[in-house]
Amino acid sequence: MGRRTLLLIAALVVAALGTVLVFLYANNARTEGAANQELVTVLVAKTKIEVGTSGASASAAGAFAEQQIARANVVEGALSDATPLADLVAIAPIFPGQQIISAQWGATGQTSGLSIPEGKVALSIQLGDPERVAGFITPGSTVAIFATGGPQVRALLAGVSVIGVGPSGSVPATEGQTTGNVEQIPTAILTVAVTQEDAQKLIFAQGKANPAVYTGLYFALMTDTSKVVPGAPGTDANNLFR
Repeated sequence: MGRRTLLLIAALVVAALGTVLVFLYANNARTEGAANQELVTVLVAKTKIEVGTSGASASAAGAFAEQQIARANVVEGALSDATPLADLVAIAPIFPGQQIISAQWGATGQTSGLSIPEGKVALSIQLGDPERVAGFITPGSTVAIFATGGPQVRALLAGVSVIGVGPSGSVPATEGQTTGNVEQIPTAILTVAVTQEDAQKLIFAQGKANPAVYTGLYFALMTDTSKVVPGAPGTDANNLFR
């Protein structure tokens, strides 16, 4: 068998293998996409549930409702049945529309504080609707945090756990205007669990240093496949359109 024939056979084998690999990859991508879009049933709060409310009382009062959402949007720890909550109490306020997750509930006596992971501290930050993904962030969400208002927009932290949301409020749309017909921007207070070092970064990035270098934060929802690199080169006018 000549050399050219051998090379032709090898090329055909490589091409066939490549076709098979492409087919398997595309089929796997379709399968994963379909799984993420599959509708699943979760419990959401129908009315506000105050701290200290037992699961049994909330259920009897009709505070829970079943809702079907895409699997990709299900928060970690989300429940589809209120039975496990019967003897537990809400340890943080739960607002209408929030998914009901196990981290929101604990034994009586835990209601005096948040459920803070060991070795971390709770830090609260007031954000407007755009800065908190239009209210889609709920307790149990994982977020990436970006520093704004400085020389660049930069990724500050990733994989941060949100352990509390609320209460809501509003601030004037234009800083310094306190009278007259001033547009109000909805805000809410988000509480995250972070290390001491990360807490210091968040406080600094809100303009609490003198002089202030950065003056704001943006939260972004993360999934298991999200890729955010804290500390990576930021974006400014010099590289915005590159």
